[in-house]
Amino acid sequence: MTDTTPSTAPTARQWVAREPGDLDVFELREVPVPDPGPGEVTVEVRAAGVNPADAKHVAQGTFTQPRPVGYELSGVVVAVGPGTEIVSGPVAVGDEVVAFRVQGGWASVVTLPASDVLAKPARLSHPEAANLLLAGTTASEMLHRVGVSGGDTVVVHGASSSVGVSVLQQARLLGVRVVGTAGESRAEVVSGYGGTPTTYGEGLEQRLRDLAPPEGYAAALDCVGTDEAVDVSLALVADRSRVLTIAAPGRAQDEGFVAIAGAMRESAAYRDTVRPHLVALAESGDLEVPMSRTYPLEDGVEALRFVTDGHPGGKVALIP
Repeated sequence: MTDTTPSTAPTARQWVAREPGDLDVFELREVPVPDPGPGEVTVEVRAAGVNPADAKHVAQGTFTQPRPVGYELSGVVVAVGPGTEIVSGPVAVGDEVVAFRVQGGWASVVTLPASDVLAKPARLSHPEAANLLLAGTTASEMLHRVGVSGGDTVVVHGASSSVGVSVLQQARLLGVRVVGTAGESRAEVVSGYGGTPTTYGEGLEQRLRDLAPPEGYAAALDCVGTDEAVDVSLALVADRSRVLTIAAPGRAQDEGFVAIAGAMRESAAYRDTVRPHLVALAESGDLEVPMSRTYPLEDGVEALRFVTDGHPGGKVALIP
């Protein structure tokens, strides 16, 4: 029988953005935690994923009320609403779960729609699991949208980034070869996940041509958004429906290639659908989440600054 025990934590710590703006609008507050109703679960958060989107969507947002921060988390169920099942099936108090696309994941306890919650892959730690799905669903959609298949070779710009590493792993499972750009110090990351690395910078187009198969590249995927990445992609792949970016939407609109983002309806629908598949890949050991570091929940702004200011070298999680 489903356990409907009410939450033992009537309040929780949660990060919110008071208004659109930079990191100085982020604030850690004490907030009420409602008991879960039908179709909801309450989760004690063990780790929350930290992503550049957490800052970007606050900076570019138009909201007028404080906005809870955090799109993905991993934790333990502490209460279940009547008659509720999560995406992966029945759920009970004590189950370990992941959640994505949520609002308010940077919290100690949170009540969530069960439609955003799945069983946590046992192979992953909570910090790893809390960072599986935003990067993973993005990477999956990138490969899906350009229609690659076994035997194809693709260029991935920013292949050592979190999304890039997920692309490398998922492409390998599809039988797709990746030639990936990265800084010299990150070349081993690209090769370690099955890609062929090359450095960005002057002469990139020729280096990529030298690494191409006789038939050329089937697609180009841009995780960085630089003019260099876009220019080289357009030079190497004639079919603009197979040039895709997650970081240069303006150029995509101007020049007729593909841009995707989680806020787009088509992207959101695809990413929701593919979540169980990615959880299964992580459970089987076919999809890893390289970590960089963790921070206490109260250091959320510092963690976000680390993620957005440079090359974190792996995923970052907040630990309540």
